[in-house]
Amino acid sequence: MRPLALTLSLSLLSALPSGAQGFRPWVRSLEARGIAVSAGLWDVDTGRALERHDDAVALVPASTTKVVTTYALLKTLKPDSTIETEVWGDLKDGVVQGDLTFKGDGDPLFTSERIWMLAQSLKRLGLQRVTGTIRLDQSAFDAQRQPQGWENTSADVLPEVRALSVDFNRGENGRPVADPDRLARETILRILQETGIAVEGRPGGNGNGNGPAVPRKLATWTSPPLRALVQDINKWSNNFMIEMLTRRYGAGSWPRGVQRIQAFYQTAFNLGPEAIQITDGSGLSKDNRLSARTLAIILRGAYHDFEVGSEFVSSLKIIGGEPWKLRMKDPNLTRRVRVKTGHLDRVTSLCGYLQTLDGKVRVFAILLNGPARDEDVWEQVSRWAN
Repeated sequence: MRPLALTLSLSLLSALPSGAQGFRPWVRSLEARGIAVSAGLWDVDTGRALERHDDAVALVPASTTKVVTTYALLKTLKPDSTIETEVWGDLKDGVVQGDLTFKGDGDPLFTSERIWMLAQSLKRLGLQRVTGTIRLDQSAFDAQRQPQGWENTSADVLPEVRALSVDFNRGENGRPVADPDRLARETILRILQETGIAVEGRPGGNGNGNGPAVPRKLATWTSPPLRALVQDINKWSNNFMIEMLTRRYGAGSWPRGVQRIQAFYQTAFNLGPEAIQITDGSGLSKDNRLSARTLAIILRGAYHDFEVGSEFVSSLKIIGGEPWKLRMKDPNLTRRVRVKTGHLDRVTSLCGYLQTLDGKVRVFAILLNGPARDEDVWEQVSRWAN
């Protein structure tokens, strides 16, 4: 991919001056309001920049960071890759003597519905009774509670990321739970009992129901393929899921996961750490810095990537389609704009692809840091598309 990356970089650097009506006044009006702007529009085929302003300036990107993370995951792990959660126990004549252990490996979609299906498979194995209790093996992830740079982020969006996490570690009210291991054990216990599998014991050993697995694997639960997980991540901007995958990408370590993402872009696109300044996978950290040009290089590279590009592009929100209503009341944009949005306090960002009225496909990226509104972004996107 290096020749493509070099071509992209050279094309983006050799931009023609802006000439379309409205872009410069739009930038000036934003800057007059104290908003920093890094933005640009590029032809997807040639990489030629059509309009740009401070496109090499790195700003806080918010959730457009997920473009960087999810493409790296798709390219290196491949769209069909899956994650397995294992169930361990000493099963004899329908009875597990001792504890039933669930060993997590970072499946971000281990939900109650999927646990119910796993319980059905255990029942088909003949499991009727567990003399001990439910244990969780969380050893696949290290002890770090949250990635670097989340100190100034709302606690409402910070559920703890564990190797085995149930229902995104959120309670019925949708808020993060204080004790995710308790949530996991109680959910698994309830579903097993509803399935007709009796669990007789109480937490023992270290007193919290956590511990290594006993040496016999009874069953595995396989996650949806990565392409489906990335769809959920980008369309719903699911922070928990991408942080789970980022941590797993680093063999249980957030710093290693981030470093591996940066190493991928250094090798594949010649984009060094100065271009991929990230400390997490979701964009919640305000320590992250990306430029419009960096996002455009990645988006254009993904668009032309036969191996995984179709999965990546289809993971973006389609304006006017699916469950997302058009924010700007412009029917001409329907199904002509595919985007990843980003929002934090004083951060509004948008990047993706658009199709012009004459059928040409463009790559665009807009990063606004300051008191901006969604309308500020969509005003320019609508102008570019129409």
